[in-house]
Amino acid sequence: MGAMSARLGLAGRFLQAALRLTRGLLGMAAPWRVWLLALVLANLVVPLAMFSDRPEARIVIATFLAGATLMTVLTMLTGFSRLLGLAHFFWFPLLYYLWTRTTVIGAEEPYGLWLRTVMIVDAISLTIDVTDVARYLAGERADLLRERP
Repeated sequence: MGAMSARLGLAGRFLQAALRLTRGLLGMAAPWRVWLLALVLANLVVPLAMFSDRPEARIVIATFLAGATLMTVLTMLTGFSRLLGLAHFFWFPLLYYLWTRTTVIGAEEPYGLWLRTVMIVDAISLTIDVTDVARYLAGERADLLRERP
């Protein structure tokens, strides 16, 4: 893969990492795939489809896309490893910002309900991510993607 990666250039290696990341995510056990679907729905699909004119929704979308980009770069560097949880570090400031917005956006309207839902979903994800990054730092650095024939 080393010689092939050198010929691909940065864009090619990025695309290769994105495909590897996608294979890893889709290869996870069914409960984890359901969780990933919930993350994508809460952070991308719902805000794009229903609230794209609202600034908080745009920030959630941008944060999600920044995290996905960092996840792809981390896959380039470490494979499909526990370090991928680091890509959600953007969610710490995002959650603080969204929390400050709950004082002016009521929970009784759909937008306010989505705002609180995305906060809960992302906070749960962060607990998983912090655990994974800690395990990576403690030495669990294996590439978790199991290639299938």
